Amino acid sequence: MAKLTAVLESPDYPANSRLPAERDLSVQLGLSRSALREALEVLEAQGKVWRHVGQGTFVGTRPAPEPAALSLISSRTSPTEVLETRLLLEPLLARMAALRATEAEIEQMMSLLEKSEAARDAKTWELWDGRLHRAVAEAAHNGLLLSIFDAFNAMRRQARWSALRQAALTPARHAAYCAHHRAYVAAIAARDPAKAEAVMRKHIEAVRDGLLGAAAAAE
Repeated sequence: MAKLTAVLESPDYPANSRLPAERDLSVQLGLSRSALREALEVLEAQGKVWRHVGQGTFVGTRPAPEPAALSLISSRTSPTEVLETRLLLEPLLARMAALRATEAEIEQMMSLLEKSEAARDAKTWELWDGRLHRAVAEAAHNGLLLSIFDAFNAMRRQARWSALRQAALTPARHAAYCAHHRAYVAAIAARDPAKAEAVMRKHIEAVRDGLLGAAAAAE
């Protein structure tokens, strides 16, 4: 179990990434197939992995199904509209998280922060970045706001949005975003709602400027 847990905590396997096939993973960890399956069953019950028949085992909790109308909404919206929504919502979520987050949730944010900073490429960074932002949203403890967050966050996973974000992620922006992440997580941990809100707003504004600049350059 300890060996498998270490694999799940590795930067090589961010949230929703697929683990190697059981045959390969058992060899990698030096475990029998039966011992590996038992460990995976326990971790699945704990919400640390999820399985999709015919596709494999994935890290993290099973994603919630997207609303049927989400693809239609996505086709009718624009990066500007999504970023306007993020700028309205996420600073508020950060403020609420500073007031309501449990110690376990703050520890999780710090762990996700470390994993995002250890990301070796833009795609991996993007996965951990999205998970960190959702952890903040979860820590606000407002189910309706979390549902709204999930609606526009699902658009981030679509190919055209992913390509745009990766094009905008220059080394300088990456360093700035990491600094923003550290600052708003620190503010949440310090129970400073005003600072958490202000830093999150600064971060989303920086993301907005980078993405819209990349979109303009691509036209």
